[in-house]
Amino acid sequence: MSIEPNHVRLAIIGSGPAGWTAAVYAARAMLEPVVISGLQPGGQLTITTDVENYPGFADPIQGPWLMEQMQLQAERMGSRTISDHVSKVDLSRRPFVIETESSGRITADAIIVSTGAQARWLGLESEEKFKGYGVSACATCDGFFFRNKQVVVVGGGNTALEEALFLTNFASKVTLVHRRDGFRGERILQERVYANPKIDVVWNATIGEVMGSGGSGAPLKVEGVKLVDTRTGQPTVLPCDGVFIAIGHAPATELFRGQLDMKPSGYLSVKPGTALTNVPGVFAAGDVADEHYRQAVTAAGMGCMAALDAERYLAREEAARNAA
Repeated sequence: MSIEPNHVRLAIIGSGPAGWTAAVYAARAMLEPVVISGLQPGGQLTITTDVENYPGFADPIQGPWLMEQMQLQAERMGSRTISDHVSKVDLSRRPFVIETESSGRITADAIIVSTGAQARWLGLESEEKFKGYGVSACATCDGFFFRNKQVVVVGGGNTALEEALFLTNFASKVTLVHRRDGFRGERILQERVYANPKIDVVWNATIGEVMGSGGSGAPLKVEGVKLVDTRTGQPTVLPCDGVFIAIGHAPATELFRGQLDMKPSGYLSVKPGTALTNVPGVFAAGDVADEHYRQAVTAAGMGCMAALDAERYLAREEAARNAA
């Protein structure tokens, strides 16, 4: 269901696992939360095909289906949804002010920020074509599907090195492709990469094209990548079954810059063990505040924490008003 409220007790900005879980808990607490779903309702799981690591499902499930079920559960509990994008927030006054692109101004006594983070991609047309069909940005999510297959990991920082090492648990061969002649990742990770017999490294190269077959009714399948030497421009073809892009993530925190404390990486800072930001009444949950795990199940757990923290905050505020 979709509404256009003027004032709400609790607004949840973002609709991934963190947002919908927060909505379930907040609705059960009778906070009448409103979820503003954003440009990509459901978050990164909407571009994830098979999900095997979310608890409670014996067989693989589809990411978009899981998000639909979370939304239905939240709305059944009493949460309400606005299919809109937030263009501006003002956290300097009470109630907080949220400007949306289509639904106008919304004010809120409390806000849960669950805007997530997006993997950085190479920006190739062929990369976009094979996303979810052999091209991934999450080895933890999709590595299992590449048992005894050959995969390519793109990047040279900690993320790329960690992904490559993790993938050796499944793949028969992992090729790390880096555009420079040395890694930027931590020394201990580099040593582990060099010592692993399953990992090869291609220096001074970028991915010019993801190659594969399928389309027009036939299933899409990655079959290789076209590498381009950064020094000579010489192209070569490297056969592979999957490509993992590991050039970092970008948290969706631009709306809150200058208003909420952030880590140097751009992720929102929260008080350890809580969802509390530096602004009382504003809470952060999911990938927007988590630069380490970035899993659906951890995001959902943080959404629960944020809702419980918001419930306690609003209860204290109401008690203070009644006592005044």
